[in-house]
Amino acid sequence: MTPEEKALSLFRQPPRCLNCAQTICAAMGREDLVESMQHSARGQAPGGTCGALYAAMNLAPDRADSLRAAFTTTLGANTCAALKELRNPCPRCVVTAIRLLTSA
Repeated sequence: MTPEEKALSLFRQPPRCLNCAQTICAAMGREDLVESMQHSARGQAPGGTCGALYAAMNLAPDRADSLRAAFTTTLGANTCAALKELRNPCPRCVVTAIRLLTSA
């Protein structure tokens, strides 16, 4: 299973119904961070940042700026509200964050 497939199999799926930020952590094997990301989705991450991007930046703090830049280039925005205005669905944001996080 690819990282993208793993993330999509976790995102909003029973029994856990993880949000976007929690999904990124769980898909990357960081179960220790899943609970702390409970309130980092739906525009609640600092600055309204997409929760998937926020989690990715937390998992790779040394690459946070480049992750944000690449995410913004790919999807046209990095805040939840702006992504919604551009009609980027949450699963696309999750997949984009995982791809960027797992790319070298």
